[in-house]
Amino acid sequence: MENKIIKKIQLPVYLRLTTILLGIVLIIFVMQQAKSILVPILVSGLLAILISPLTSWLEKKRMAPALAAAIGLTALLILISGIVYFFYNQILNLSGDLEGLELRFGQLVGQINAFIAEHFDGAVPISIDSIKDLVFIQVRDNINVLTQGILATAGTITLIFIIPVYIFLFLYYRGFIVDFFKKVFTKQHEEKVNNAVSKVKSVVQNYIKGAFIVICILAVLNSIALYSLGIKHAMLFAVFAALLNVIPYVGPFLGAIFPISYALLTTDSLWYPFGVFLAFYVIQLFEGNFFTPKIVGSKVSMNPLMTIIALFVGNFIWGFAGMILFIPGIAILKVIFDEIEGMEAYSFMLGSVKPKNKTGANRARSAIQKARKAIKSKRAKS
Repeated sequence: MENKIIKKIQLPVYLRLTTILLGIVLIIFVMQQAKSILVPILVSGLLAILISPLTSWLEKKRMAPALAAAIGLTALLILISGIVYFFYNQILNLSGDLEGLELRFGQLVGQINAFIAEHFDGAVPISIDSIKDLVFIQVRDNINVLTQGILATAGTITLIFIIPVYIFLFLYYRGFIVDFFKKVFTKQHEEKVNNAVSKVKSVVQNYIKGAFIVICILAVLNSIALYSLGIKHAMLFAVFAALLNVIPYVGPFLGAIFPISYALLTTDSLWYPFGVFLAFYVIQLFEGNFFTPKIVGSKVSMNPLMTIIALFVGNFIWGFAGMILFIPGIAILKVIFDEIEGMEAYSFMLGSVKPKNKTGANRARSAIQKARKAIKSKRAKS
């Protein structure tokens, strides 16, 4: 009788799909409207998880939890302040070159128009003024905002104060938050909750620490490449491109555009922009096949399809902040799905795909591993 009643109250497939779609639309709408609330909380939570090992270590040294959280927060703020100060000075230096870049751009477009007029009869020449309005005026206005007016907005001032407060509170009450999740579920699920919390913490720390190390390595390699080619403002372009690398697939492309364009406008030979392109391409090959897999690890790895979808959905909902936050967010969802019965398929869908046939990069990696094993065995025998 009970089975019959359950069957009667089950909704048709099309109604269930409609309910799911309406739920997704409602969630997206709420996330868009609550951006100013959710983004600071999520950023603060990720940064708090990053520095929680430092506060835990200080607490083990019998330091008061509030003081340990304050020291961890201070160390983080010093690091962020140094990065902001670096970019502020570098952007100020770059703003002094805008007039020369604009003049050189006009000359370059004039040469292109002369070539078009000579070889293609009736072709419409490129309008210099429209491109200048599109590119240089926008760049100049954005630099002025960054260097003069960004700190004057009420929203920025609020974020500057509220995010450190959130971080401190997350660090101070982290044990209380974990206990809350344990109480939400029954005791029989306590082990799974502990596993999920520890895995989420590990994933976030691996992702942020690994990404920071990769950014430092890329910044050094990019700087060496640009300095060796004699590109001005090499440090700014190198660090900026390294930071953009946190956005998969799109970030490296955007990071390479700026130094290539600058080299094209400030040098007399096409070999310089080509050299920048080649250097960044080689560096990205090493980053994708060696640095990120070895440093960040496989716990945060996702298949390219889900990564690209996460980027576009994140950009649609929260803009640039969403593109950055949705990558670790999807990785956290994958960990949670692993611990929930019936959700393993979704975790599998989000995870990385193991290729059946070895690619060139995989073959090279396996060859290197075999060579290392052979060297170790020879040393052991000798």
